[in-house]
Parts: sequence; C-alpha cells; structure tokens
Amino acid sequence: MYSLYYSPGTASLAVHWMLIELGVPFELRLVDIETKAQRSPEYLAINPSGQVPAMVIEGVAYAECAALLMLLAERHPERGFAPPPGDPQRAAYLQWMIYFANTLQPAFRAWFYADEPAGAANAEAAMAAARSRIETAWDRLDGVFADGRPFLLGERLSATDFLAAMLTRWSRNMPRPAAAWPHLGAYVARMRSMPSLREVHVREGLADWIDG
Repeated sequence: MYSLYYSPGTASLAVHWMLIELGVPFELRLVDIETKAQRSPEYLAINPSGQVPAMVIEGVAYAECAALLMLLAERHPERGFAPPPGDPQRAAYLQWMIYFANTLQPAFRAWFYADEPAGAANAEAAMAAARSRIETAWDRLDGVFADGRPFLLGERLSATDFLAAMLTRWSRNMPRPAAAWPHLGAYVARMRSMPSLREVHVREGLADWIDG
C-alpha cells in the first residue's frame, strides 16, 4: 500500500489523482500546512525539503510531485501512463514532465510567494515576471492542443496530464487563467469532467474550479 502525505490543493493533488485513477490501495496522511506541520521534525524525517507531497513506498519515503507521478507510471505499466523507452512519444513525455517541474511550478511559486525570490519591496515585479512565464506556458500549450488532441501526448492519458491539469487549476484566480485560452480551455474542460479528478476534489474538500 502507498502512503501519500498531502495537503489539499497543493502539488500532492496530482499524485492523489493518479492513485485514484490507478485504482490501487493507498492511504492519505494530512500535512496541515496552516500549522506549519511540514516543518515539524516528524515530517522533515520523511521529506527533508519540508514540502508536500511525499509518499512512502515499501517502507521508503520519496518526494517531488513529478518524480512520484513518473514512478507510479513505471510501477503500473499496464495503464500506459508513461511511454516506455524506445516509444516515439518518450522524448516528449520526458520533456513535458521536466518543463512543468522546472519551469512552470517555480513560476507559480514566485506568483504565490513573490517576496521569496525578490524580497517584499520587489514583490510586484516578481509577480509580473511570474505571470509572464505562466502565460507563455499557456500560449505554448494552447498551440499544442490546437490540433484537437484530447490529451497532451495525443490520444492517451499520461502522467503529463495529471501534472498539467493540476497546474491549470492553480491559475484559476489569476487575471487570465488557463481556461481563457481556447484550445487549452477545451482541454481543461475535458479534464474537469473526469470522475477521478472530481473525486479528488471531494476527498480533499475542494469546491472551487472543478465546476468551472
């Protein structure tokens, strides 16, 4: 059984969602970030980075959202959530996972916590730069979905979609959310209709965004 350390609506949501979609046994362990539980000695022993998600697999704790998604995809190859080595889509799969983890997620952190990278006096400029990076990503994704593909890699749901859809959710209160782009917005609508994503929102007590 997997043990997922999570906090509602954070980066753990994508992993929670994939676990539901996989239909495998798992347990949820809430990390209350409002009380700074992620900085407690008990949690730091599980994830020294002091962030969620973390997941215990066969007694060993691992972290980083994209890495956990990729690991789950490899542990359950029957679902086809990761193109195997040698598959023509493998390179695109790896590229998108790293792009989301290294480019888009840090841009969101700069948007939500603008004083961290720039200091309070420069927070407004940091937010503007973060917004530009985020909207550039939406431009790029909108172009990808312009060919009518249902999922990021084409016809099949993959680990990239769990991460991409979660990140579009994070933009819901921005001046121009991801759903405002026509082709990307159609993708967001498809993902929001998935029963497993709706179930994640129920389990995590999230009511916004899922119904548009």
